[in-house]
Amino acid sequence: MQPYVALGRGLQGAGHTVRVVTHDVFEPFVRGHGLDFAVVGGNPHDLMKQVIPAWRKAWKNPVGFVRWMNRLVRPMVESFLAQSWEGCRDAEAILFSPMGTPGYHVAESLGVPAFFAAIQPVVPTRAFPSPLAPPRLRLGGALNRRSFEMAEQMSWFGIRKYVNRWRIETLGLAPLALAGPYRAMRRRGVPVLHGYSAAAVPRPADWPETVQVTGYWFLDDGDSWQPPAVLRDFLAAGPPPVTIGFGTTFGHDKVALHQTVADALRLAGQRGILLTGMDEPTPGLPGEVLQLEGAPHDWLYPRSSAVVHHGGAGTTGAGLRAGVPNVIIPFFYDHPFWGHRVAALGAGPEPLSLRRLKAEDLAAALRRAAGEQPMRERAAALGRQVRAEDGVARVVEIVERAAAAWPKRAPGAAAQAGAGGRA
Repeated sequence: MQPYVALGRGLQGAGHTVRVVTHDVFEPFVRGHGLDFAVVGGNPHDLMKQVIPAWRKAWKNPVGFVRWMNRLVRPMVESFLAQSWEGCRDAEAILFSPMGTPGYHVAESLGVPAFFAAIQPVVPTRAFPSPLAPPRLRLGGALNRRSFEMAEQMSWFGIRKYVNRWRIETLGLAPLALAGPYRAMRRRGVPVLHGYSAAAVPRPADWPETVQVTGYWFLDDGDSWQPPAVLRDFLAAGPPPVTIGFGTTFGHDKVALHQTVADALRLAGQRGILLTGMDEPTPGLPGEVLQLEGAPHDWLYPRSSAVVHHGGAGTTGAGLRAGVPNVIIPFFYDHPFWGHRVAALGAGPEPLSLRRLKAEDLAAALRRAAGEQPMRERAAALGRQVRAEDGVARVVEIVERAAAAWPKRAPGAAAQAGAGGRA
């Protein structure tokens, strides 16, 4: 959520009224940053607890995974679509995420600009495979493109009939063909805004001009954050520690993972800060490991000697911006992609396998992060590049320019029946 709230604040700062349409668990976070909120149902944390274990086997049996996912999400689809319409029906422009593609259909019905805003590469290219493909694939140009299209079809296949019925009955639009919304977006020239740095993933030469790499969308809460005394004291008591945190990830034994981290820090001779997030603290960890529920990455990461995390797109961006080595233990989804990108950039060691993780292997990675000067210099150089960019400002510029040039046209039947014209 953080990158999208960062975009919302940037647009609001430019004078626009912004509403974030998402799950109710994020309402305090959205409203706490001064943005309007509308709900779409479903608890993403509960869903991920079921999806992550199945995802790890998805590419061994993709057809079986798609069928299983369809059965899981089918009861949620119709309410999700209906609530997406209610949340967006008075919009003058819509930015939507890969999980928020109903926003594209609503924008088409309203006749307003739509922008596909993603924090990982989503447009087919010959340059590399989809971030959702198995890591280390060496497919070549044509098959690289096909891997993106396969990922699109996996997300479209099971919900197609529900979305098309909604398009017809609620939005007053024609149904989409088997190829789905993504090909329709490309045909219509919908702008795609990638919220990461070209220093992390260079923009492929075969992307059209409508596809941009803007720089990361950082939500900087560290400027106003006051660290607790225990954190200030820990930082002052010794050299910069390693910061470890795995976000809101599921599908693993958290206590065992935290113990492995503590053992690795001991073997590597490092102090550490363990960000537990929503997890309960793990009892019995040594005094060289400080456990915290959380801290803003923009405040804590630059005060660290290295960072260890799961490889989420936003966390990886924060780690690169801090200019310190990143040690990545991928969990699922796009995490392996970012882990291998960091290693390819020379800003961290090769990603470690969560399933086969041993304290000795993590300790070796930590020793490399602490002791290999070329890695530390490369991480520092990447940090300077990332910090020089302002991805949020770039998105605001693109959105305002596109909206100003947008041709006024008659909206779909649903918009005529209920749109109120509010931004």
